[in-house]
Amino acid sequence: MAGLTLLFGLILASFSACPSNAAETGQTAQILRYESAHLDSDGYAFSFETSDGISREEKATLKNPGTPEEAIAVQGSVNWVGPDGVHYKLNYLADENGFQAQGEHLPQVEH
Repeated sequence: MAGLTLLFGLILASFSACPSNAAETGQTAQILRYESAHLDSDGYAFSFETSDGISREEKATLKNPGTPEEAIAVQGSVNWVGPDGVHYKLNYLADENGFQAQGEHLPQVEH
């Protein structure tokens, strides 16, 4: 479970860098919607939307419970409006293969 805690912490930290229009204007963003479910050791799910244009949804599931291959897989997306006025969307998957992010604003790696 220590790995789960570390993974969850890394995911949360990765989104703390998302810009907030409310922070730039000195206003406080209001929570427009918040939903959560399955907050237990087998996984969780949540989603929210705020008045400054940020929305996020995430779902985690425990894979191969009770085995040496036990791992948690986290999948989600986050949307925000940057200081440049552009609407950004980041989709991500974090599992035993690492953190994999996709978004039109991210550099593309050619294979």
